[in-house]
Amino acid sequence: MISKQKRYEFRKERTRRKLFANQPSKPRLSVYRGTNHIYAQVIDDAKGLTLASASSLDKELKGKLKSSKNIEASKMIGELLAKRAAAKGVKEVFFDRGGRIYSGRIKALAEGARSGGLKF
Repeated sequence: MISKQKRYEFRKERTRRKLFANQPSKPRLSVYRGTNHIYAQVIDDAKGLTLASASSLDKELKGKLKSSKNIEASKMIGELLAKRAAAKGVKEVFFDRGGRIYSGRIKALAEGARSGGLKF
């Protein structure tokens, strides 16, 4: 029987291979989901630069969030990230969920980014 950690590692390796095969054309929206917070950033791998970032620790969101680890907070973070990326001229990205399953807070962040104007 394969443990959850091993399945996570397999998923992470598989998604990384797919992302980096198409790497140079678009920036990457990378998401990290911790137990208490969620972080997202738009990265240009060709230049090695972070173009935009947002997290549940941002000062802009501190007063608006009841909790930093729920779906509503993730959606607001996605919208904030899309706004910051649009200010830098980024409209299309690859979604890098880091091996996590596309549900819950990861899905809410993606939907927030889409509603903010990012395409992926």
